[in-house]
Amino acid sequence: MKKYLSAFISLAFMLITSLTAYAMWQRTANQQLWGYRPLLLLLAAWGAITAFRYWRSQGKAGMESHPRWLLLSTLSGVLLGLGFPGLFPFPLLLFVAWVPLLVLLQELEAAGASWRRIFRYSYHTFVIWNILATYWVANTALVAGLFAILVNSLFMSAVVVVAMQSRKRMPRFGFLILVVYWLSFEYLHLNWELTWPWLTLGNGFAQWYPLVQWYEYTGVFGGSLWIWVANLLAFQIWQRYRDQQKWPVPTLLRLALLVALPVAVSLGIYTTWRDEGPKIDVAIVQPNYEPHYEKFDIPERLQLERFLQLSSQVTDSLTDYLVFPETSFGLVESTKMNEYPSFNSLRDFMRPYPQLRIVSGIDGYHIFEPGEPHSDYVRSQQRANGDVLHYEVFNAAVELSPVVNTPIPLYKKSKLVPGPEIFPFRHIFFFLKPLVERLDGTTAGLATQPERSVFNTGKAGIGPAICYESVFGEYFTGYIRKGAQAIFIMTNDGWWDNTAGHRQHLWFASLRAIETRRSIARAANTGISAFVNTRGDISQATPYGEQAAIRQEITLNNHLTFYAKWGDVIARIALFLTLLWLLNTIAGVRRAKP
Repeated sequence: MKKYLSAFISLAFMLITSLTAYAMWQRTANQQLWGYRPLLLLLAAWGAITAFRYWRSQGKAGMESHPRWLLLSTLSGVLLGLGFPGLFPFPLLLFVAWVPLLVLLQELEAAGASWRRIFRYSYHTFVIWNILATYWVANTALVAGLFAILVNSLFMSAVVVVAMQSRKRMPRFGFLILVVYWLSFEYLHLNWELTWPWLTLGNGFAQWYPLVQWYEYTGVFGGSLWIWVANLLAFQIWQRYRDQQKWPVPTLLRLALLVALPVAVSLGIYTTWRDEGPKIDVAIVQPNYEPHYEKFDIPERLQLERFLQLSSQVTDSLTDYLVFPETSFGLVESTKMNEYPSFNSLRDFMRPYPQLRIVSGIDGYHIFEPGEPHSDYVRSQQRANGDVLHYEVFNAAVELSPVVNTPIPLYKKSKLVPGPEIFPFRHIFFFLKPLVERLDGTTAGLATQPERSVFNTGKAGIGPAICYESVFGEYFTGYIRKGAQAIFIMTNDGWWDNTAGHRQHLWFASLRAIETRRSIARAANTGISAFVNTRGDISQATPYGEQAAIRQEITLNNHLTFYAKWGDVIARIALFLTLLWLLNTIAGVRRAKP
């Protein structure tokens, strides 16, 4: 009966998948975005695959799928997904979200399950989590969304498998090994070319930021560790209740204190924090050009008119800064920026306001002169006269002043999105270069710079963070150590339609403000644009998908927080322990071989 039921469920999910895919295809043909349809498509498709595999496994020795184990695996994925900001932002679920998976892992271990079975069940957990939290990536491109979800789940599952192998060799450390390995994974995921740190556990409190004001000391890894320790205590509570049929009151009290004390400390900081210091007057322009079908097809002169029209609504003699979104203008040649027509028009607009500065995102490029050293991002193109043009392309920010023919500060975005902005591990996969170029692509990626830059031509030191860069806490502190007194985030955020993606991205800015105690002005092409003060409060958040211009005074700060000075100390300690335990595990495996 169970076998026939699973077959029926698989067919039902396949029907939902087909109907949703057809609806998405129709909207694409009409140049419409998909909204929440990828969520339904991905959940239905994964449900069909899971039910089909369950049906196939029944009666086959060594492949049986137990309903209890599948339920535990699913429950952890759902709790992690619903605890993360987006669909159902209730981060307290994260304090128990790992417990079903820990129960499952313990039972699998007791049953002598192979690493393949451990991988299969944990992979199911993480696919559900990734779908619920980051389904919106598929609105950019369905293949990109599938890749992000499936590959990220693969990495997460590999961490669990390796941790269970180490636990077998070092049982006295129990699931603490998984905690340490997971923190190391999160840290490494921040610092390699295939980076996708969106689901760092500590990000789960982004919408409930008053609870984590102590991130100015620990960063998001303090939140990740907090979640893990709470889950280990909750797991102990479950074990003792299962074995003794009564609740272990002392452990329950420890769990309550573990959750309550940091919250109390945080709320104390939040309620007593004062946003004090010198002020600057900042205006933000949200032009609202849909990026899939509109932004890159409309002539720049028409887009400039909208920028100027919106800017005029919020600019006067007291305005110190105007902030425009990512890639507002381009392509701009780096050596001829003062000759760029749109920049000259903006300077004409600024002329009555000598104190005004415009900070804007641009698409730019640099042509290498004969004899000039090439960067690692060089591209080549054959000219009509037979010469070869060597150049690099970048996503950048500039700061414009009203003064003509003065140097224009430029910052190149340096945390790049894998795929559209960087070809991961191109030095390893160099042999793919001819194939990629034949498909009109490039392995060169966008040019970056080794250190952060701060714009200082106006009244303040401004850190120009571009889009994806606002997700990386330790990276973000580079602006602060360079002297940034405030941060301007320039982003697009229109690729994902009106779903959870752009809201999550905005809430992450609250965490960056707390970690560094810097005010943030956030300009997003389609929204949400907003101001974020130094305790993480978001104000004047604009509606998504509308033209808007907002203005506010923000506070400057020169103080360096503990986190700005020392970064992800917790993660680095975890990485050190991981290396020691991995070496111990490898040595144990080698000793066990005959």
